[in-house]
Amino acid sequence: MTYTEVRFKVKPKEDGIQILIAQLGELGFESFIEEVEYLKAYIKTEQLSTITIEDCQLFKNPDFELEYTIHDIEDVNWNQAWEENFKPVHITPNCVIRAPFHEKFDLKYELIIEPKMSFGTGHHPTTHMMMQMVLEESLNNLSVLDMGCGTGVLSILAEKLGAKPILAIDIDEWCFINTLENKERNECENINVKQGGEELIEGRFDVVLANINRNILLEHLPIYNRHLKQNGMMFLSGFYDKDLEKIDDVCQQLGLNYVKHQLKNEWICAKYVKV
Repeated sequence: MTYTEVRFKVKPKEDGIQILIAQLGELGFESFIEEVEYLKAYIKTEQLSTITIEDCQLFKNPDFELEYTIHDIEDVNWNQAWEENFKPVHITPNCVIRAPFHEKFDLKYELIIEPKMSFGTGHHPTTHMMMQMVLEESLNNLSVLDMGCGTGVLSILAEKLGAKPILAIDIDEWCFINTLENKERNECENINVKQGGEELIEGRFDVVLANINRNILLEHLPIYNRHLKQNGMMFLSGFYDKDLEKIDDVCQQLGLNYVKHQLKNEWICAKYVKV
């Protein structure tokens, strides 16, 4: 399968790089490597011909300067690329995400994640904040729904916190396979992984985790809410600070009470409770 590499330069880089990764992911880019001067983004060559790169919203944001160049490549050694660029991520002093090739940290919560092309390594602010919020909760024997599970990192953390059973769902085949692999790496026994969408949700849960994006959240929140038990907790991320009001309006209409939120690099993670 042939991939195309697109190199992006964004200024200011510190604020723009994670926003750019999220928006390119929505366009179909599958993997990213951050260099000193630019971001390498990879997409199937066939798929690139069906999109317009300038549809990335960051091009329309006056606070950022963005340019790119396209480079044709025949193949990419994804495993080697990840090993060279994927660094351990400390979520809290007692929780770390590392790859199989990293040395052990011997912390209370040590998650082993081989990301491949899936989203959810802990580097992105949304995953980082979701994990921080979940770590504050007591999940022992609570059932969990993880929508858009990516690498499965949130499901794995939930099991390490005592949650069971856990249903992890993602529409992307890479994510489905990657979550199965990471489930085995972390010796998880209570995670059921499914490939597909909201139609695969069965039963009701004590906790719903949804780190997706604003449009999907706004459309599917009523579905997630139907599968959330009374007094259950819902954690939402994948949207910007400016979108919190829209998300909150829908949640309030559904009987979901706002509890708190975190903000990092314009990204939001919010907690709600069903009343």
